[in-house]
Amino acid sequence: MAVPFTNFLVQLLESVHAEDGQRLAYLLRPTSPHGKELVKEFKNLSRDTLISQYGGCIENPWDEIAIRYVMVTSHVARKRPGEAFNEQSQLVSLFFRFFNQNTGWTLPALFSMLRDLRDLAFDADFHAKVNSQSSECLESAAGVVAKAFSNCMTDRTSPADQSRKWGIYYVVGLVLKCYFRVKRISLSKNILRALDANPDIPPLTAYPRSHQVTYRYYLGMLSFLNEDYAKAEQELTLAFYNCHIQAHRNQERILTCLIPLRILRGHLPSRILLDRFPVLDELFSPFITAIRTGDITAYDTALDHWERRLVELNLWITIEKARELCIRGLYRRVWVACDKSTRIPVSMFHCSLCVSGNDVSMDEAECFVANMIYKGYMRGYISHEKQMVVLASTNAFPKLGDRQSPYALL
Repeated sequence: MAVPFTNFLVQLLESVHAEDGQRLAYLLRPTSPHGKELVKEFKNLSRDTLISQYGGCIENPWDEIAIRYVMVTSHVARKRPGEAFNEQSQLVSLFFRFFNQNTGWTLPALFSMLRDLRDLAFDADFHAKVNSQSSECLESAAGVVAKAFSNCMTDRTSPADQSRKWGIYYVVGLVLKCYFRVKRISLSKNILRALDANPDIPPLTAYPRSHQVTYRYYLGMLSFLNEDYAKAEQELTLAFYNCHIQAHRNQERILTCLIPLRILRGHLPSRILLDRFPVLDELFSPFITAIRTGDITAYDTALDHWERRLVELNLWITIEKARELCIRGLYRRVWVACDKSTRIPVSMFHCSLCVSGNDVSMDEAECFVANMIYKGYMRGYISHEKQMVVLASTNAFPKLGDRQSPYALL
């Protein structure tokens, strides 16, 4: 059913007066059915024409917002994402004037507008890249979303249950996603500092679970990139266990960084888990199999084969560090082959490395053993004079998960 522009204006005002945030979000969504009808109504429109005809017909800023909305839908229909983004950016800025003077009922509309802004910015940048042009729409969108974050943080007059602060973590998720997309991750520190400096924010656990999961995912990713592996594992684990069971793609994203962290600790993923995520199974199974068998050559081959993909995912260094688990597995096989003796010549470990395809000197083999002992993979000491490794009579190769502070010695 066609919706004339005058009816659209009436519906817009009705949703505002009724404080119906969901309805307002629907009315201002460029992909809503009535948007296509408005494009048909104004085939040869211009902003000046709309302003001259409809400017001031309803209270400000809704007359300007409605006109901007028509311009957005028109540009979207004509596949002009750059122009659509500019109009949507202006629309959101106009909405901020209303948003700052109202309570949390406006949050659904804010969320919808910011999502549309982000999507249009992505489309605009992609369209420009395809046409060999430069575009920084997504970075501009991140700036607008950051303003929305500030507008949510500064609500000190609304009742607690109607505060705009209930939109903080959703907006934080959007802005962090933008920062990651445009590779301006360092800007995330400003957002996190603002969160830490404001004690009036409700606890994270009081927010919708979807907001919690997104925030914890990006917080875990930031910790991972800063090599704070303990915090990264903690946040990503919470994100995974709170993620909706049907959100398969989101679970896969979380596990992409969580599995390498668990591998570093010696907790290898089960076959049941990997079968649920074939993409991760293909990527990580060669490394897991090599660790289980102590096959250093297979591990190095997998590193070479998946190098580009691991670099793209920022995982190469982490997986390369896990190579030590492979060496530990090889040395344990030597210990078993020697009837679990407490005294094993260094030459035996050297021979095992050479047989596995690693052409190293005796001194290097001894260094590897010393490193294994230092990092808690083996219990014992080296008698350098006698070229003998003296292992503990009990628990010579502790379980990988039993090591204290496994991340501290990486």
